[in-house]
Amino acid sequence: MMTVKVCGMREADNIRELERLPFQWMGFIFYPRSKRYVDNVPQYLPLRQKRVGIFVDATEEFITEHVSQYGLHLLQLHGHETPADCHNIKQATGLPIIKALGIATEDDVRQAEQYKDTADYFLFDTKSETLGGSSQAFDHRLLNAYTLSTPFLLSGGIGPENREEVISIRHPQFMGIDLNSKFELSPGLKSVSKLEDFLLNINHQ
Repeated sequence: MMTVKVCGMREADNIRELERLPFQWMGFIFYPRSKRYVDNVPQYLPLRQKRVGIFVDATEEFITEHVSQYGLHLLQLHGHETPADCHNIKQATGLPIIKALGIATEDDVRQAEQYKDTADYFLFDTKSETLGGSSQAFDHRLLNAYTLSTPFLLSGGIGPENREEVISIRHPQFMGIDLNSKFELSPGLKSVSKLEDFLLNINHQ
């Protein structure tokens, strides 16, 4: 079963409904410019899924404060964080690091090399001028340029229409996918039925 992260959660009732579905990580975005920014702790947080905090060029103090408030299990760094930044944040929090990298060319894939000693996972997203995700897909054939042993997830506009493509990926370090906007009723509010159908389909392959 591949690892699935459902990202951009915010509403307590929606979190509670989604929690019963078969996926492993639930993401909370702590980037004020995001339409899915979480500025207050929801009245309910998931108990079954690991909680992933998504940060963009945030300070260590901001990150550690949110780790405590939300009981985070993993940190996704989605900005211009350097390998040294990743190392320092990992040391300060004791949590695994997911380093997000924007991909448009093979050289973008190869930039993962500089993070190989600090990132526990990579998230390959579509390269764009905006930070925090673009909802667009990149050419997954570029993944052939990735030769490290660090596992990675794919992001960038993955929706129900990408089911066949997702289950056909055979890269040895491909561990899962990140789902967000293509499963939304509105920013921060997910369609439970659409996610349930998609997850059942990919988990039974």
